[in-house]
Amino acid sequence: MADTQQVDPKDGQKAAKLAKRIGGYAKEHGGAEGHVEYLGQRGARIVLVGEDGAWGDVHAPSVEIARLAVEKAGITVHEQFDGDFAAKVRTGPYEWSRMAGIQVGGPSND
Repeated sequence: MADTQQVDPKDGQKAAKLAKRIGGYAKEHGGAEGHVEYLGQRGARIVLVGEDGAWGDVHAPSVEIARLAVEKAGITVHEQFDGDFAAKVRTGPYEWSRMAGIQVGGPSND
């Protein structure tokens, strides 16, 4: 049976704008892969990991728009942010200082 589901023109426009941003990110970082994460009523987060290990994200108003955007952008999409995918992320000093904030000079629970 053919898929006859129609895409709202406004959703298509939103997805096209996101796809353009995703494509620009991929071009800047030698390619990219992604993961769509449901955020509840806030929509969805598209986590992007470049071939160079740089990572970033973009927000979509819904999971459907996010999935349409990554499809239009033509990137590989992972169903889970698993160990193999996460291992491609390269973090720098900023991320390490943020992750270690509580352990190294951050607020204490005393």
